[in-house]
Amino acid sequence: MIDLTGRVAIVTGAGSGLGRDHALLLAGRGAKVVVNDLSHAAAQAVAEEIISAGGEALPVAASVADVEAVSAMVRETIGRWSKVDILVNNAGILRDKTFAKMDLDDFRLVVDVHLMGAVHCTKAVWNHMRERSYGRIVMTTSSSGLYGNFGQSNYGAAKMALVGLMQTLALEGARHDIRVNCIAPTAATQMLDGILPQAELDLLRPGCVSPGILALVREDAPTRTILCAGAGSFETAHITLTRGAFLGRGPDVADALVARWPEIIDRSGDCVPEAGERQGRLELQNAGYVRGADREQ
Repeated sequence: MIDLTGRVAIVTGAGSGLGRDHALLLAGRGAKVVVNDLSHAAAQAVAEEIISAGGEALPVAASVADVEAVSAMVRETIGRWSKVDILVNNAGILRDKTFAKMDLDDFRLVVDVHLMGAVHCTKAVWNHMRERSYGRIVMTTSSSGLYGNFGQSNYGAAKMALVGLMQTLALEGARHDIRVNCIAPTAATQMLDGILPQAELDLLRPGCVSPGILALVREDAPTRTILCAGAGSFETAHITLTRGAFLGRGPDVADALVARWPEIIDRSGDCVPEAGERQGRLELQNAGYVRGADREQ
């Protein structure tokens, strides 16, 4: 049983859809929840749902793209409940068009909300969590970022950037027990209205994703995990590195690369690197160089 009694959580974009269900489920497990949304009325309505069910909630209307508003939200949270234990970066928007037709302002806006919004919120709680040696942060990525989706270059770029942010912050936060993960939801939200048939939307209820949030913010939560969730199914996604092959130097390397392409992309024996430096170490090993510490292993 995941018990969040006494924990304080901030959920962005919690006035409807996924964020609402995340907030309600966190509160149902005992967390005090800051319900953030652009709309005060929407945030208030969800907060009232939590309070009427016996929980504690604080509605805060703020745009995650507004760094000052985010900082004020975190200060208000700490002023009221003395701490922030959990941050769920859920707020997001869509501005779908093919890249050929997309206005760069729409590209920047999506990046500002999804990527920079998560950066603003995470930065606002980061040092507080470091000082308390505890934190659970969830980024909301997407299959559009992980695997691509037609007409979503802005959204996909922002969502994959969140994976990179998670990878590094998980390493930097480890010594302070700050665990950082991603969730990649498939859910029937306003973003999918008119895109999927109703039969599929009925199965993809947002509430089917929210248990994944509980798993990622629990006391013994993992870190650096990309959890995919939808329709009651859960999977993990991984960024792997193949064993590759050493081709050396010289004018014919590009031709050799093409000739040995099947070997280069062969996924047998691939790995999930523990950090970015693993790529360089593998390449040096393939080249015949072994670092002193590696020789001893």
